Amino acid sequence: MVRPNEEVAALLQEYADLLSVTGGDAFKARAYEKAARAVGGYHADVSRLDARQLREIPGVGASIAEKVAEYFRSGHIPALEERRSRIPASVRELIRIPTLGPKKAMALYEDLHIASVDELAEAIRTERLRGLKGFGPKTEENLLHGIGLLRQAGDRILLNTAVQTAEDVLARLSAITGGVRCTYAGSLRRMRETVGDIDILVAAKDSAPFMDAFVSLPYTADVIAHGGTKSSIRTAEGVQVDLRVLPPESWGAGLLYFTGSKAHNIRLRTIAVRQGLKLSEYGLFEAESGKLIVSRSEEEVYARLGLPWIPPTLREDRGEIAAALDGTLPDPVAEAELRGDLHTHTDLTDGLAPLEEMVAAAAERGYAYYAVTDHAPDLYMQRMTDEKALAQRELVRQLDGKHRKLRVLHGTELNIGRTGDVDWPADFLAGFDLCVASVHSYFQQSREAQTRRLIRACENPYVNVIGHPTARHIGKRPPIDVDLDAVFAACGRTGTAMEVNGQPERLDLRDEDIMLARRYGVKFALDSDAHTPIHLPYLRYATGTAQRGWLTADDVINTWPLRRLKSFLRKGHGGAAAA
Repeated sequence: MVRPNEEVAALLQEYADLLSVTGGDAFKARAYEKAARAVGGYHADVSRLDARQLREIPGVGASIAEKVAEYFRSGHIPALEERRSRIPASVRELIRIPTLGPKKAMALYEDLHIASVDELAEAIRTERLRGLKGFGPKTEENLLHGIGLLRQAGDRILLNTAVQTAEDVLARLSAITGGVRCTYAGSLRRMRETVGDIDILVAAKDSAPFMDAFVSLPYTADVIAHGGTKSSIRTAEGVQVDLRVLPPESWGAGLLYFTGSKAHNIRLRTIAVRQGLKLSEYGLFEAESGKLIVSRSEEEVYARLGLPWIPPTLREDRGEIAAALDGTLPDPVAEAELRGDLHTHTDLTDGLAPLEEMVAAAAERGYAYYAVTDHAPDLYMQRMTDEKALAQRELVRQLDGKHRKLRVLHGTELNIGRTGDVDWPADFLAGFDLCVASVHSYFQQSREAQTRRLIRACENPYVNVIGHPTARHIGKRPPIDVDLDAVFAACGRTGTAMEVNGQPERLDLRDEDIMLARRYGVKFALDSDAHTPIHLPYLRYATGTAQRGWLTADDVINTWPLRRLKSFLRKGHGGAAAA
C-alpha cells in the first residue's frame, strides 16, 4: 500500500501547485515542494511522529509540520481544502497534464474557459490557443505530447506502488491457514514499468477463508466481485486487485497462464497443439483423451513442451521461445549479483540524508562498493562548488573501508549541457573515481542537437556512465527525441556505460532500448539514483528492467569485482581512481 509518507508528500505537492495557481508566494510554493520530497523520502513513518519530531525532517518547518500532524489527527488539511475551494476541479484536472504548469492551466480557464482535458485538445485542434500569450505552436505541440502521456497512463500505476500493494496483500493472505502457495502474477511478475491491475494467486483446497479475508482488507474501498474462485477489490488509492484461488495440483499451469504475457501464452499453446496437447490454466492435457499430463509447476509444463523454464521478465514474445529452443536464452542478471550502486545522492545537494547515513545503509545491504555522485555546479539550484566537492572527497576517503569493508567511491553527476559540455574541466574531473553525466535541461532540442550533445558527452574521456539517458518521467515527461542507434554506437566505441535507472518514475533506459544497445556492445550500470536510504532498494526495479532487456551479469559493470570495474572506469585516460 501507499506509505503514509508518500500520501502526505502528494498532499504537500498539491498544496505547492495550488499556491502557484492562485498566485501565492513563489518562495512558499518551493518550500512546500521541498518538504514534499523530504517527507516522501524520510526513513521513518511520519504518521507516528508528532509536530516536534516532524520538524526534524529537513525542509519541514513548524507550519508544515503542524499541517501534517493535523492531517493524521483529523484526516484533513484545512489550508489545502481552502485552496482547493478557490480553484475549479476542472483546472485541477488540467494541472495533471505533463508539460502544463499551474499558471498556464489557470490562464486557459480564465481566458478561454477551457475546463477539461478534452476541451484543451479540441482548442489546440481548432487553433484557439494561438492568440493567448505564451501559447505558440511549440507549446501546442508540447501540450499534445502531455495529453497523450496522460491518456496513455490512464489508470495504470507505477511499479513500486504495485509492488507495495501486492506485497501487503500477500503478507495478509499468507497468514491464513490452508494456503499452500501465494504470489503475484500478471504484468507485475513480469516487471512491466506500469501495471493496470494486480493479480494475486493462492493455492488452496478451500477458497472461502481467503476470499472473505481479501474483500475485508482494511484498505478496500469497493468490492467489485466476491466469488468462489475469483474476487476483485478496488483500494482506497484506486488500484484494482484480483484474487484467484487455484487447486494446489493446478498451481504451475495457473501461475504460467495468469503471468502471461498473452502473446507468450499463445506461443506455448501453439507448441502444445503441435504435440497433440492442450494447455490451459488447469494443466497440460492430452488433446484427445483429456488426460492430465503435468500442472503442478511451471518447470514441469515448460519441460513437457520441450523448453527450459523461461524467467517471467522475458515472457513478452520477443524471441524468448526461439532462444529457448536453440539454447541461446540468456541467464538474466539477478539483484543478488550486484556488488554496488554507482549513482546516489546526499544532502550536500538534493538528497535527504548525510553521506555517513547513505554509506552505512549501503553497507547494511552487503555491497562491496558504493559511489556517491552528488550534482555538479551547473545544476545551479544545488549550489555545488569546487570546495564542497573536495571536502566531500576527504570525507569519502575517511569512510572508505570503515563499514564492513565497504569501498566508497567519490563520484559526481555531471550535467550534459546544451552542446554536450559538462560542468568541470578535465583536470578537476580527473580527481573523481567515476562520473555520471545526465540530461537535466534543454529537453525540447531537435533530434540532431540532442544526438550531438549525448555523443559529445560519451566522447568525454572522464564520463563513465550516461545517467537516465532519455530523461523521461513515466506519465509526465516523454523521452527526449534522440537517435539512440548513433548514441549507442558512440557508447560502444568509447567505453561509456548506459544507465538503467531504478527510480520507479524513470526506469530509464527502457527495456526495448536496452535490447537495442546490447547490439552495439554497450555495457550498463544498474543504479538506484537514491536520494535517501529508503531509495536504495530501487535497484530491484533497475534489475527487473534489465532482465526485460535480456541483460546478463557480464553486461552490467556493477556486478564486476572492484578491480575490473576500476579498469573500465579509467576509460583509457589513466584516471585517478583510488586503488
